[in-house]
Amino acid sequence: MKLVRYGAPREEKPGLIDEAGTLRDLSSIINDIDGQALGRDVLTRIAAIDPHTLPPVAGQPRYGTPIAHVGKMICVGMNYAEHAAETNTPVPEQPVLFMKATSAIIGPNDDVIIPQGSAKTDWEVELGVVIGETARSVSVENALAHVAGYLVVNDLSERTFQFDHGGQWVKGKSCDTFGPLGPCLVTTDEVPDPQNLHLWLEVNGHRYQNGHTRTMIFNVATLVSHISRYMTLLPGDVISTGTPSGVGLGQKPQIYLRPGDVIELGIDGLGRQRQQVRAHIGDDHAA
Repeated sequence: MKLVRYGAPREEKPGLIDEAGTLRDLSSIINDIDGQALGRDVLTRIAAIDPHTLPPVAGQPRYGTPIAHVGKMICVGMNYAEHAAETNTPVPEQPVLFMKATSAIIGPNDDVIIPQGSAKTDWEVELGVVIGETARSVSVENALAHVAGYLVVNDLSERTFQFDHGGQWVKGKSCDTFGPLGPCLVTTDEVPDPQNLHLWLEVNGHRYQNGHTRTMIFNVATLVSHISRYMTLLPGDVISTGTPSGVGLGQKPQIYLRPGDVIELGIDGLGRQRQQVRAHIGDDHAA
């Protein structure tokens, strides 16, 4: 299934995209798409519904983030060897973990705002993993049973904040609008192998990232298992699994986002995003 949330910010309704691409309203079935709706029982109940019995949604409404009330967003750094190489970073022996503030999360096509004082706002297309069942110290073999589905993530980063402001990555990853998710949450029945997905990103029509999840250093099952050793993963939590090469930091010379730029990105079977980049109001550098 392809589950979405549509409508104005903070007024989104739950929806489903049927096999013909028609958006259908799920409000009569569930109140929202959140942690409570992502367990096996609820997803099984939704999957049993004939989509044609659900009312179609007219027009082209805005898509919000496909998950409401994300509890935590855990990100994985340097999970593709070619990305580690382009940033002159050793290939990690264990997953590199950091958090992105949930206040950074926006819809897939909402504007990206360059933060005040930014000189190096960068892009990163990533596969997002959405937890559906509580995971606590789970084995690699059982890890994927705790996953509800997958989505597209743009893990935007401000490199000066990330590396030069005390070396704390969360500072450069958590700016407002730095976490576009969606457009849809695609349930695991439609993604039999998360290590068989092509992902890409373009800025102003130029393709900078063109990768594949089979080249991850640590695969999805390993990441879910590893992270669950250190913290309990709850339904609605999101794991962003790392980015392939082609980020602005790795270009020669380096290239960063500026007001007016357009970012487009996608993953096979999971949809695509499009963001317009805007200046922070009152930011002299970005004006």
